[in-house]
Amino acid sequence: MRPRVLSGMRPTGALHLGHYHGALKNWVRLQDDHDCFYFVADWHALTTHYEDREVIEKTVYDMVIDWLAAGLDPERSTIFIQSRLPEHGELFTLLAMGTPLGWLERVPTYKDQIDKLKDRDLATYGFLGYPLLQAADILIYRANYVPVGEDQASHVELTREVARRFNHLYGRSGGFEAKVAAALARLPKDDQRYYEKQRKTFGETGSAEAWGKGEALIQRAAAAVEGWGSDESELLRGHLRGGGKTILTEPQALHTEVLRLPGLDGSKMSKSYGNAVLMRDEPADVTKKIRGMTTDPARVRRTDPGDPEKCPVWDFHKVYSNDATRDWVVQGCKSAGIGCLDCKQPVIDAVIAEQKPWRERAASFTADPKKVHWIVEMGTERARTVAKATMKDVREAMGLNY
Repeated sequence: MRPRVLSGMRPTGALHLGHYHGALKNWVRLQDDHDCFYFVADWHALTTHYEDREVIEKTVYDMVIDWLAAGLDPERSTIFIQSRLPEHGELFTLLAMGTPLGWLERVPTYKDQIDKLKDRDLATYGFLGYPLLQAADILIYRANYVPVGEDQASHVELTREVARRFNHLYGRSGGFEAKVAAALARLPKDDQRYYEKQRKTFGETGSAEAWGKGEALIQRAAAAVEGWGSDESELLRGHLRGGGKTILTEPQALHTEVLRLPGLDGSKMSKSYGNAVLMRDEPADVTKKIRGMTTDPARVRRTDPGDPEKCPVWDFHKVYSNDATRDWVVQGCKSAGIGCLDCKQPVIDAVIAEQKPWRERAASFTADPKKVHWIVEMGTERARTVAKATMKDVREAMGLNY
């Protein structure tokens, strides 16, 4: 089986070039060698836009069209809508029963978003709990990897902690300690002591080396000890980890290459800031927007030399231009040999060329919306099969299968 990847986006507006280079480009590439689950995070959108239901409803399918236009293939990726799967909400609720409040309050983006979105009332349970809902989104599909930037790594770490705590609380079957002792008794004394040393080290430091040594010993036992079964290996893995049987998979953050594009004014690209180039902007709009971009403030006149590093257009050249063009920009800008409009033209040409296949692919979906609805419907049912299987195990572990 291929490793599973899960990610989602909130439908709060049309997607722009920042979304593509920051996430979608990686999503498309991951399809080649991963089992990909990508979802419309409409419940997450409500955590900050709970009064703006019209915006969310309008943009859900528009966003999916942008995904398909960018190259997501519904035959290779499972595309679905979060709110169509109540299992997400059920797992979120059950995880909330055992998740310490302090874990949520210390998430770095919690206070950061409250400071940045002062125009919104975010003193809500939904906003405080959104990292736990995000954890439920990941854990319900037993995802191995979550593609994130460095600023989102803390969310994956919280998800790992939540999974670890759940497995510790509910993964211990009756007589767990006695079963572990019986399994260890089948090992040579030296191996027993070695295993306990690695378990203690991993528990105290989280050392990957200690985990690897303990795992290697378990694998040797499986190969060398007569009658050794998978249940015994799983018992010792759970004991090594400090918990019990693995019910929820701890995901890893997948730090893929992320190309960050600033907005037209040099700040973060956002439709709400009015500084974005949308993925399906018409060529005339792209030309107008980029020609009007903020440049190095030192270049007041055409004859004034500038510094590309102080110009937002340079960040576009880093993404869209080859080495020769970038060399031309640096030399021409610093010597005032080229004007700002000259510098922007290669970027305009490259963006329009990149968007051309997007607009062509999107055209067939905008002309036949039912095709998009069907893709989402099929993806949602595939996701439901996986989510139901996980929830069956969760309910059983928590004693709710009566």
